[in-house]
Amino acid sequence: MDSIRQNKVGRLIQRDLSEMFQKECKEFTAGAMLSVTAVRVSPDMSYARVYLSIFPSSLTEKVLESLTEKNKSIRFILGKKIGKQTRIIPELKFFVDDSLDYIDKIDSLLKQ
Repeated sequence: MDSIRQNKVGRLIQRDLSEMFQKECKEFTAGAMLSVTAVRVSPDMSYARVYLSIFPSSLTEKVLESLTEKNKSIRFILGKKIGKQTRIIPELKFFVDDSLDYIDKIDSLLKQ
């Protein structure tokens, strides 16, 4: 169970990363549309698991490679945004949130 502080930092990172991917870091997304669905922060605030929904899903691998390649510069830009609010800027790890694909699959199975 996450603490209140972990939830607050997670929401802060989620909001700022979403804004960054829309405005400042478009070249990192490899032409896909990203939405940050969730951010889970470790108890010591040193790691953050960022869950992304990627559209179109055919570019998923390319986008994840691009984001892991540019991880340091994304963390630097994030640090400039939230540096006054947190003591530690967590290391980011990106994961695909495939819950929407799973929901579509379940819907199609139920319709059959």
